[in-house]
Amino acid sequence: MSSLKLYDTLSRTVSEFIPLQPGKASIYLCGATVQAPPHIGHIRSGVNFDILRRWLVKSGYETTFIRNVTDIDDKILHKAIHEEMPWWALALKYERAFTDAYSALNVLPPTYEPRATGHITQMIDLIALLIERGYAYAPGNGDVYLEVRKLSSYLTLSNQNLDDLLPAQDADETFKRDVRDFALWKAAKAGDPYWPTPWGNGRPGWHIECSAMAHAYLGAEFDIHGGGLDLIFPHHENEIAQSEAAGYGFAKRWLHNAWVTASGEKMSKSLGNSLQVAELLKSVRGIELRWYLGSAHYRSMLEYSPAALEESAIGFRRIESFLVRAAEILGSQPEPAISAEFAAAMNEDLAVPQALAGISEQLRLGNSAITENDQAGIKSAASFIRGALEVLGCDPFDPAFASASTNDDVTAALDGTIKLALSQREAARARKDFESSDAIRDGLTALGIVIEDTAQGPRWSISRKTEGSGS
Repeated sequence: MSSLKLYDTLSRTVSEFIPLQPGKASIYLCGATVQAPPHIGHIRSGVNFDILRRWLVKSGYETTFIRNVTDIDDKILHKAIHEEMPWWALALKYERAFTDAYSALNVLPPTYEPRATGHITQMIDLIALLIERGYAYAPGNGDVYLEVRKLSSYLTLSNQNLDDLLPAQDADETFKRDVRDFALWKAAKAGDPYWPTPWGNGRPGWHIECSAMAHAYLGAEFDIHGGGLDLIFPHHENEIAQSEAAGYGFAKRWLHNAWVTASGEKMSKSLGNSLQVAELLKSVRGIELRWYLGSAHYRSMLEYSPAALEESAIGFRRIESFLVRAAEILGSQPEPAISAEFAAAMNEDLAVPQALAGISEQLRLGNSAITENDQAGIKSAASFIRGALEVLGCDPFDPAFASASTNDDVTAALDGTIKLALSQREAARARKDFESSDAIRDGLTALGIVIEDTAQGPRWSISRKTEGSGS
């Protein structure tokens, strides 16, 4: 099997992934700032890096995956005032919303999920080290800044010129040695939460938390740092500055996922075009939304539209239908297996679109095998499809997507009732009473039950457009 190759934002090249420790992979992903419900732009990052993690594990790497939670910053404090609740309660409310969204889309829990407020001590220690090493300064007003002109590598990730930057808008510029210096620590304002430090009461700047937590959980250097494109500057540039100034090797490779766009614009709350995950899950299942978000290459923009989501969901249902039919014919679901074509696609910088083309070919072969009653062919296609879907986090037989067991009483009763109606329809067709046959089918359709006539007899499924719309 070919070796894994990944893009690196810093070098702007695709190269072989060689971990710091053979057989192990370490990843830090910038997680949510929990100030609002998650939209699909937020969750795409979670899905993309979950696919990376699953492929690393499938490839034999012992993987440590860290995804942080930013539970204290200016946006959270502002939103807490707007929603008339304590800042910590608001942060917890939306952290739970993100957790629910990740769970609904089968994003695996991280190895560790540190919160910013749980690592203030590590941040203070890091700031003290930066002051000691001469890269940071405390002007006496309670703030602490990093002196960016002392770092020759600053802005190499975003490839910008320091003199072209606008001043950082995080404090009174009169206290800075350079207007582009950024805050490591912010002096407390009246009514704001604060922590005591040698420089006065205050709270952390946005960037310091990730440098401190990555070091705490992954050490001075680690394999991969990930996040969305919008984090390259200033967040990731400032993480690099802090960490290198402290003497850390920090991230060896940088991966960034592209945005979900709507009408060509980045999805964000400020544009008013955000689509909350909880709302979309009223029209499609979590497995279908995940399939859609994971279908594009992680470095490609994904243009959202309701029609595109529905088309993607319909395509996934065809794959799911084949796997269900295969299990019925074979008596059990074949074990997942990885095809050489799928492995080659994933090893080429996680080329999911090429991997999906391979799934489509296996689906074609599998359906032909069903028509020809070729059980070996059915088993082979189903195994390869399941293997691919397992890595993509979209295996319909994964317990994460099973809201109820197939032996559940309600499910069994529903299945029996519909099969009874279908048997009556078959009897009507046999006696050429097509009016009654059509009436039964139309009645089921009106209830949101889709009937598919196959060589093995009629099968039913629930239409997602009607599910949940009744009273």
